Amino acid sequence: MSETTDTSADQVITVEVAYALPGEQKIIALEVPLGTTARQAVKLSNIADNFPDIDVESAAMGIFSQVLGSKGLPGPDDYCLQPLDRVEIYRSLLADPKEVRKQRAAKARQLRTEQKDAG
Repeated sequence: MSETTDTSADQVITVEVAYALPGEQKIIALEVPLGTTARQAVKLSNIADNFPDIDVESAAMGIFSQVLGSKGLPGPDDYCLQPLDRVEIYRSLLADPKEVRKQRAAKARQLRTEQKDAG
């Protein structure tokens, strides 16, 4: 009689790691042990070999657009992946979206004022 034990270390799941630039993206599928965290999967994927600008230790990450470490979700070092999860690595913003909108609104106001004064 043989006895089988099903520990999480014996179970393997398939996940993806994704990173995108404006003109290029890469999605790497890999198999990891059950219990692997998001950050561990990013390291195992070696995606930083393709994108040296990724700082794996500090990069913001999410699972299907849900940012890890926000809205009650564990951070990338604590979130244990589920089968078919896709870890997304987020780039830093070049400009604050609120500031960009504010500048656009000010420019539109100025243009309207100039058109009103000219007419």
